[in-house]
Amino acid sequence: MSARRILLLDHPTRLSSHLADALRTDGFEVEATDEPRVALELLRSEGCDVALGDSALGGEDLLREALSLPDGPPVILLDDFGSACEAVEAIRRGAFDVLARPVSDEQILLCVRRALEQHSLTRENRDLKRDLARRFEFGNLKSRDPRMLRVFETLAAVADSRANLLLQGESGTGKTMLARAVHLRSSRADGPFVAVHCGALPESLLESELFGHKKGSFTGAVRDRVGKFEAADGGTLFLDEIATASPDLQVKLLQAIEERTFQRVGDEETRSVDVRLIAAANQDLEAEVEAGRFRADLYYRIHVVAVEIPPLRDRTADVPLLAEHFLARYAAEHQRPVEAVDPAALEALCAQPWPGNVRELENTIERAVLLSHGPILTARDLGLRGENRPNGAAAPAGDWDALPLGPLKRALEIPERALILRALELHGGSRQKTAVTLGINRTTLFNKMRKYDLLEYPAGPRQDPDELPGDAPC
Repeated sequence: MSARRILLLDHPTRLSSHLADALRTDGFEVEATDEPRVALELLRSEGCDVALGDSALGGEDLLREALSLPDGPPVILLDDFGSACEAVEAIRRGAFDVLARPVSDEQILLCVRRALEQHSLTRENRDLKRDLARRFEFGNLKSRDPRMLRVFETLAAVADSRANLLLQGESGTGKTMLARAVHLRSSRADGPFVAVHCGALPESLLESELFGHKKGSFTGAVRDRVGKFEAADGGTLFLDEIATASPDLQVKLLQAIEERTFQRVGDEETRSVDVRLIAAANQDLEAEVEAGRFRADLYYRIHVVAVEIPPLRDRTADVPLLAEHFLARYAAEHQRPVEAVDPAALEALCAQPWPGNVRELENTIERAVLLSHGPILTARDLGLRGENRPNGAAAPAGDWDALPLGPLKRALEIPERALILRALELHGGSRQKTAVTLGINRTTLFNKMRKYDLLEYPAGPRQDPDELPGDAPC
């Protein structure tokens, strides 16, 4: 470990020379000068761990300069004639301490050690807060949900690699934002990020959009055109809604992904690219493969690293966090004096099913900010309707508007999760009693609890008196 560096700005006297020697004897590296300009230049260019400066010689300038630096060192002022009031004022301005002369070398050494210790603790606390904040966010996405944090950790681990990524999740869960964040965390960050929404283009144009075309290759091709693969050379290509690609296009995608080569439409020249691929789907691609609608070899090629992004309705704890984030952003962007969400309105937000996920929540908050009637957003501002129900609870009979539309398989998961949670609450977390009530064995219950992220529900006694023989253990 290198010696701590001390910058000493003081008059060239015998006492100053003796102080510098005492600091060196104590293991510090000392840079001493009696010129304020030189001291400021040393502080800017080479830095130091602690700065000692005579108030009359330019110590105040040294203090101002240190406070302006991103990680400026603590400054200790040495004062010959200052009063106690002036010392207090200097400390209020940011000085670590003011030592009135005459002062012994031992007192100065003690003060330097305290300054180093406090600065080290401050830096450590700042780094811990920054690391904690990073843990709860990835790019512009924020979450405190355990599953989303695992997604963040996985993407951070593979961001700076060439591995193909597959992001699966419902529309609006933030797949494009995650893909862009992965790109920005990689060594390709200075290269292009090119996004193609396969579902937004007709099949007849998608091939040309991806690979480009040669002039005259089809009606309307009046000039050569560079495709998205070529445009993303040296960077990242994001293919959203890849499940919508036709079988013929899937074959060409497979070749381009495997060999990093392709041909423009109507051209025989083979071109090479250096592209990192990130694909996304709002459907279950494995089920699409089993149904014969998606090529298995292409699926396994893009499935090198796959993450499942949970819908917002399954991570209710993220709703207040995201609502606060979007409120701050759009209040500043639209210059509206909106400060917070009313607690009752926030509770109602958490009870919504959010079929449009994070995108729907973001749009709701932006609209509320624009139509707000005061500094606090109310349920009226948010345009909320219906009763507040716990997340995942089934809607009352006849309340069809409250049920999220979507694939039947996913829609049926909502009441199933609610029933399991209700049975767990009824039996104080006892999995054995819950399984008996629901008419399933404990292994099935365990798998469903894992599916719906209920494994952390407080468990009951380790051994139930009525444990059924022959049941598989969880």
